[in-house]
Amino acid sequence: MPGDLSPVISVRDLWKVFGPKAEAVPKSEELSALGRRELMDRTGCTAAVRDVSFDIAPGEVFVVMGLSGSGKSTLVRCLNRLIEPTSGTLTFEGEDLLAADAARLRELRRLKFSMVFQHFGLLPHRRVVENVAYGLEIRGMGKTERTKKAMEVIELVGLLGYEKSYPDQLSGGMQQRVGLARALAGDPDVLFFDEPFSALDPLIRRDMQNEVIRLHHEVGKTMVFITHDLSEALKLGDRILIMRDGKMIQTGTGDELVGAPADDYVRDFVSDVNRSHVLTLRWIMRPPRPDDPLDGPVLSRDVLVHEATRVVLDSDKPIRVMENGELLGVVGNEEILGVIAAVTEGS
Repeated sequence: MPGDLSPVISVRDLWKVFGPKAEAVPKSEELSALGRRELMDRTGCTAAVRDVSFDIAPGEVFVVMGLSGSGKSTLVRCLNRLIEPTSGTLTFEGEDLLAADAARLRELRRLKFSMVFQHFGLLPHRRVVENVAYGLEIRGMGKTERTKKAMEVIELVGLLGYEKSYPDQLSGGMQQRVGLARALAGDPDVLFFDEPFSALDPLIRRDMQNEVIRLHHEVGKTMVFITHDLSEALKLGDRILIMRDGKMIQTGTGDELVGAPADDYVRDFVSDVNRSHVLTLRWIMRPPRPDDPLDGPVLSRDVLVHEATRVVLDSDKPIRVMENGELLGVVGNEEILGVIAAVTEGS
């Protein structure tokens, strides 16, 4: 996270343990070190989230990903206390969320947080505009004002013309747009997405991913997105947290996960990724050699490899990777073709 930004959400040493005397597990060095099966056998407890720490910056799309049972959905529900953490610290905009009473939590969920689920949860007897305005109605907003606000977000998510339809008259993708509009209508500080597109057909899912990217560019909301799909995580996330068995295995940008995996688990996870579409030049540049001409084309270190390929291959001189007038390294045919060869072998 950029050093000049205070985190919207800050998590430290967070645990969620289900079972009898759950609070004893994080406090015990012996118990907290046990694997899932051993912990269940010894205590009857399951540690769904184990000692997780991270910060989320304002306006960031923070993706939590992992396979089924990794703890990602439990973690996200801990962030807005739909599930109560067992131990650790959790702050939102500097406020201690674990100290918030029931009334304060209701207020935060009405005004600051919104959640988009895999199952749309639309009210079948209400039209689209009434579904979108429902949260505003709960707040006590007048009908004219909430209808106006609902129509603004209906237009924003591309549903204009369907505001008088009922949910069962819409496709799955359009129903999810209604869910997204409903979450946006309350103008929350943070949007939580719990695998919202996993039940959709692949083409509709891609459209909805693009919609989230477009909306993020337009409204700039902080988003926490849960998925088990690596391609979805790489497409949407500014940073990605990979979980396994409740533990945080690695956090980083997409190119950091692909370029410098923390362990074999992450390495296997990203092994099928098209590296040229994720890695930037900073991952493949090398120091210039004595015989390298240093007057070739200039590119930024943040240019993706696949975007630089034609420039590199068309030049008879190495590409200079520059930042603020400083030469960081060079990229030639050898470096580019090495990535392309890895992609070809992987396919």
